[in-house]
Amino acid sequence: MKNSLLKAIVLLALTSAFAQAQRRTPPDPAQMVQHRVDFLTKQLSLNPQQQQQATSIFTEAANGAKSFHDQMRTAHQNLQAAVEKNDTTAIEQNSNTIGNLTAQMMAAHAKADAAFYATLNPEQQSKMKEMEAHHGRGMRGMGHGGPPPGAFFHKP
Repeated sequence: MKNSLLKAIVLLALTSAFAQAQRRTPPDPAQMVQHRVDFLTKQLSLNPQQQQQATSIFTEAANGAKSFHDQMRTAHQNLQAAVEKNDTTAIEQNSNTIGNLTAQMMAAHAKADAAFYATLNPEQQSKMKEMEAHHGRGMRGMGHGGPPPGAFFHKP
């Protein structure tokens, strides 16, 4: 009986550790794009051509985002190092870099959303605007049960 209980505890611990490791693994960009296209297909009744265009648009955006994320990680690391050294010049430089990268990332996301929006017919565009108004910008994240970030058309 003790042996069975011990095995059960070890199995539970291993399962828990495996589950936590799985959650820390970043999502695969192709899966994120597919999830986004599936969501938009369901919500907007995308036809096969629109699905293909959306997949292409969002895949290209995801591939471009990798560079921004790498640069952003480096800038944040450099900023932290500058803070630890009390290097105000480097703090300013890295803060500006982070601001510029954020602006570039927002522009890239908005351009992808605009390209996707252009593939929609007027009825779908209207529905997309309704979705944006209903969900709001902050409710688009996966953690809120909504579509992936950037799934809606960005307002000017």
